[in-house]
Amino acid sequence: MAIDAWLLEGPAPAFRLYRWSRPTLSLGWHQRRLEPHWWDLWRQGRIDLVRRPSGGRAVLHGTDLTYALVWPRPQGTRSEAYGRALTWLVEAFAAMDLPLHGGRQAASLQRSSCFATSTVADLVHASGAKRVGSAQLWRGGHLLQHGSIQLDPCPALWRQVFGVDPPDLDPLPLAGIALEEHLLRSAARWLPWPTDSDGCGEGRPSALPPLTPLAGEELAAIAPLLARYRLTESVSGETSPELTMPRAT
Repeated sequence: MAIDAWLLEGPAPAFRLYRWSRPTLSLGWHQRRLEPHWWDLWRQGRIDLVRRPSGGRAVLHGTDLTYALVWPRPQGTRSEAYGRALTWLVEAFAAMDLPLHGGRQAASLQRSSCFATSTVADLVHASGAKRVGSAQLWRGGHLLQHGSIQLDPCPALWRQVFGVDPPDLDPLPLAGIALEEHLLRSAARWLPWPTDSDGCGEGRPSALPPLTPLAGEELAAIAPLLARYRLTESVSGETSPELTMPRAT
């Protein structure tokens, strides 16, 4: 999360596709109150807890792929930015004969789980099963969009965390590196990267902007951000009140 927030501070577009080493529940930046049993699961070592710089509700990671897109100065409304930033996923899943379309429900602050509703920020199958949940952070006209692509959620852990069954998703025809390469090829074709000298034009490059391994000075710049995304328990059951962040959506 700290790396994604740090990338947003730079002038260049960036794209990351990554997995989680442990089951982790990420909370949207404005999701101030956690369910009490989430702390119990954390104490038991069943899940880790982190906060995202982006908005939205809780997402259970560990059997998903997470993407982070940094898009300098996208044009149009925020809803339009969601649609354009999700085109690569629509294309990639259509090529696997698993079509997706945007959700049509209103956002709900009453639901603790991102996957309990399907809004314009999300992608669902014809059955209504939600495959992808996304959320945004806008800063200085630049966009950070996070998304979780659910692959094969663990029913037992999902029920422990959210009290309901996970989305009933069809298995994917690709897995592992083959799936990641398929998604990255689609991202390279469809993500709207700036192409002109002032960064306002958009086009389709032949490859994604490269992300090289972080250098020592870059890791040193990221280190002070780490505390912003750690969650600490308070007596009230709310997340630590000292966590502050520029406005997210």
